[in-house]
Amino acid sequence: MNSWANPIKLVLVEPSGTLNLGSVARLCENFGIQELRLVEPRCNPVDTEAIKMAVRGAKLLETASQFSCLIDAIADCSRVIATCGRIDHGEIPLHQSEDALKWLLESCSSSPVALVFGREDRGLTNQELLLAQKVITLQTQPSYPSLNLSHAVAIVLHELQRCKQNVSKKGFEKAKKNDPASPTQINDCLIDAQNLLLEIGFLQKHTAESRMNKFKGLLQRAQVRPEEVSLIRGVLRQMRWAIKSCNS
Repeated sequence: MNSWANPIKLVLVEPSGTLNLGSVARLCENFGIQELRLVEPRCNPVDTEAIKMAVRGAKLLETASQFSCLIDAIADCSRVIATCGRIDHGEIPLHQSEDALKWLLESCSSSPVALVFGREDRGLTNQELLLAQKVITLQTQPSYPSLNLSHAVAIVLHELQRCKQNVSKKGFEKAKKNDPASPTQINDCLIDAQNLLLEIGFLQKHTAESRMNKFKGLLQRAQVRPEEVSLIRGVLRQMRWAIKSCNS
């Protein structure tokens, strides 16, 4: 294993088809992905059809971790890429898969990184896409951009394998970069910020989510570092203390 390699977790959100699930497990075995994570699966991961389709990847289905929400599934991941095949993704920027996958491999820590794929019928919600630092889309005909889940996984893992081979040839140590704040760190910070902004009247309950999504997108695009998130949270704590002091 190369010194730059991080454990790569493949995350499926609410998979509903046993054949697709089995195909994804087989692809994980093909491309050396050692852990499959499932968020609220809508089918039985160890269904006979899934196990049969997975072939040598069956063990990944048997040991797959299950989570109740995406943020929990990626809580330990320092870098996260989500996939999007929808046209209506709002203002969320989409990245070329090759550039984003190279970025995924640039981590200088040993923390896991994640690739996230959405539901077969409607993909990931914009709220879920905003949990990732980068969102990729695959180049298809604009008239029908949505791919079958297992086909999308196959393309992305093939691109990832090519990136691994290329950086192995060129040497990767110089390309290593500090990790940005994790999705969990940013999410926790924004919960603090939202509560404070609601208290002071900057936000209203009926528009808070959409406005905070803009802040989340800003922080993700800036790739803020963990110490910078800590600085923001320190400012929020001091502001809350000052408000309470003035009101007491």
